[in-house]
Amino acid sequence: MGTHRFGRSCFLAIVTASPEVAVNITSAARGVSNIGLGNLLGSNIISIPLMVTIAYFASRKQFKNNPKHQEHLDANMLVLNKRSVSVLSLPYLGIIALVALLTLPKAWRGLQPIDGWIMLGAYGAFLIHAIIKGRKEGEKVEWTQKKIWLSIAGVFAIAAGAFFIVKATENIVSVLGISEIVGGLFITGIMTTAPEVFKTWSVVKGGEVTAGTTSVIADNAITMTVAFFPLALVTTPLEDFQLYWVNLAFVGLMPLLYSVFVHQSKQLHGFSKWQIFVFDAAYVTYLLIMAFFVLKLF
Repeated sequence: MGTHRFGRSCFLAIVTASPEVAVNITSAARGVSNIGLGNLLGSNIISIPLMVTIAYFASRKQFKNNPKHQEHLDANMLVLNKRSVSVLSLPYLGIIALVALLTLPKAWRGLQPIDGWIMLGAYGAFLIHAIIKGRKEGEKVEWTQKKIWLSIAGVFAIAAGAFFIVKATENIVSVLGISEIVGGLFITGIMTTAPEVFKTWSVVKGGEVTAGTTSVIADNAITMTVAFFPLALVTTPLEDFQLYWVNLAFVGLMPLLYSVFVHQSKQLHGFSKWQIFVFDAAYVTYLLIMAFFVLKLF
């Protein structure tokens, strides 16, 4: 079975975004939707800097199926297909802007059922755009039936574990005396990125650098739309508006950095070592702002 590289990114994203979706369905069903909201935001903030960093180190080897890769190693670059911006990152920024429009204005503040249906429609548009525009990319990536069925089985296994992830977060939140949304941001949100860490490392190590790196954006698009839906369906209020808009701003910052940094020249696209550092520094900045100005821990 053959797919183009961006089609594979979207398929990989369906697999690796399943923890976020399953966790948010579970948190909505258990009446702890703020854990799901924190998970939605937290996983989308950490994922791009984390996966780009992992992809950079995973690509520091020669690939037999890519003779040009030695030039990328010599330049200390994580080289990606330039069309990942128009196919994935810019539409994802559009999704974030839509979330802001639906949830930030005072009259519409919070996640409401109509917002959920709108975001499902937004994901449909994102997916159709990625498939149609990605078809122009001629390179094919082979998928065997075995790989597909193993991935589907993994989705069900992850979904089954969602209950225990949410329950564990509830218990930790109770013991530490922190809010549900903070638990979702820094406990659940980090836990649900684990499958994506493994996927990014293994796919990039196999020589498919663009597919392994860019699937994080398709993953985040699913989280901000499909995983948004169950929280909106049960109506999730914004109990801490400052915390919400600060986190949503950093959700948007990460793909914005991606879109700005990826164009190295007309011939070369990707990220240099210093840009990888900026991605990581942006996440550290987020942690400091949360600790000192939003949560006021110090």
